[in-house]
Amino acid sequence: MSGADFRRPELGSGSQSSVESATAAISSVTSFAQESASAAGGVASKTAATLMDDFRQLLNEQVRTGADKLGYVARSIRRAADDLEPDAPLLAGAVRSVASKTDGYADVIRHQSVGQIWHSAAEATRRQPALVFGLAALAGFFVLRTVRNTPPAKAPSIQPDQPGGGARNMHV
Repeated sequence: MSGADFRRPELGSGSQSSVESATAAISSVTSFAQESASAAGGVASKTAATLMDDFRQLLNEQVRTGADKLGYVARSIRRAADDLEPDAPLLAGAVRSVASKTDGYADVIRHQSVGQIWHSAAEATRRQPALVFGLAALAGFFVLRTVRNTPPAKAPSIQPDQPGGGARNMHV
């Protein structure tokens, strides 16, 4: 073992140029991969931003549609007040007041974006948390009562209609 020579062999000029070529190729591939990854990240970022903008636009359209529906409810409340007027004028006045407030809410909502509505709801929750949670509990109670009182849907029977007329007795 003492006479063994473990030194690296000297590279000739042909081997040296091959190593330099390989190093340059690896550097070029690495650079290309980094540029491709950066471009792909930019495209993904732009796509995500475009999708978010489209989603916000869709939500804003839904808010406007909801405001229109709320306006229809206000008109229906006004018609109910008109029907009540001959028999109960005081009640008709109170119902008209509700219709006016409902119409006012519809106008306010119609001219706001989803972000503005979200901010307003957050502010209301900060100012009066008990009221907001109380209304949420009340809404939950009504939903629970509605779900509980809804009769269960009956599944179709898997039994044959006539005795002996099932799929087991069919001949192919």
